[in-house]
Amino acid sequence: MAGLSYIEIRGTPFDAGRALGEFGAAALHDYARRSAVWARAMRLRGSALAASMAHQVRTRFPRVWEELQGMAVGIGLPFDDLFLWNCRGDLWAMAPDGCTTVQQAGEVRRITHNEDGDPAFAGHCAIAACAVAGAVPFAAFVYPGSIAGHTFAVTDGGLAMTVNSLRCRAVQPGVPRMVLARALLEVAGLDEALALVRGTERAGSFHLTLAHRNEHALLSVEFSAQACAVETVCTSRRALHTNHALHLPLRALPQTITPSSRYRQQRGTALLAGDSGLDALQVLADTGDARFPILRTASLNSGAESTLATADIAIHTGCIEWQVYEHPARPPCFHMRGARAAHRGLGLA
Repeated sequence: MAGLSYIEIRGTPFDAGRALGEFGAAALHDYARRSAVWARAMRLRGSALAASMAHQVRTRFPRVWEELQGMAVGIGLPFDDLFLWNCRGDLWAMAPDGCTTVQQAGEVRRITHNEDGDPAFAGHCAIAACAVAGAVPFAAFVYPGSIAGHTFAVTDGGLAMTVNSLRCRAVQPGVPRMVLARALLEVAGLDEALALVRGTERAGSFHLTLAHRNEHALLSVEFSAQACAVETVCTSRRALHTNHALHLPLRALPQTITPSSRYRQQRGTALLAGDSGLDALQVLADTGDARFPILRTASLNSGAESTLATADIAIHTGCIEWQVYEHPARPPCFHMRGARAAHRGLGLA
């Protein structure tokens, strides 16, 4: 894990998308030439499902639609291909998106998150500080060729959000999960966020951890095409979530649970239980299970994902302060306050 960049994005939704596209163009073109994941997503070119999803984004979320249009221009790809790439987790449940999140409620809420993604993108990702016209600024981890919001993010409106992929098997021609997650970065508070998730016809499935600097709740939200479940994290314990649905009714619906997700959930929950004294970052750095470690490095990778970054987000009343790590057991590379970098970590320009 190396080479996490920091970029600043400004302008209209189209301009912001184009700038994000230009940042990731070289990496995505190289990836697309040789990736089975890309080829799998492109199978849906011209399909009724893809057309229906595109129609819903264009009519329901025109700002995100413009951002995707700009991204396609910035990358130099046909729009339909770029759109399908941003629907990959809806179209194929086994797309390489992982992640582990530790949730801690209390006076200061804390969300600590391993971002697990395709190891081919190691060294090609960034923390993007985005000031998109017509919306509050936000900062998010971004992949080449993907809109912001489906990883971890903090907004100047006071929202903190981390995202875990779920592999629910039933998909319908609704709004792609990545588009819905991007739209959440423009809401004012938790009630509005929940209303948006519940009120949108959804295609795929995600788990969200949500908090707001002016609200006391820490929410664990699962959604799929069929259902949405919201649980409040109790202040008496820490919780952990990996990549399968845990809340009813979603956990009773058809889903794929990979060995890695099952073991990370079991191992992380056990490490958090009782008086272990382990900090959330220590839990996310754990490699105690050699086959299915929580920290998924290139040398200890289990499946198609590797840990590309870790975020440790502290939500205080009135402000959000957070750090981004390239490895959870090493010093942070970025210290953030709200949607901007307060300063860089040691060793970074």
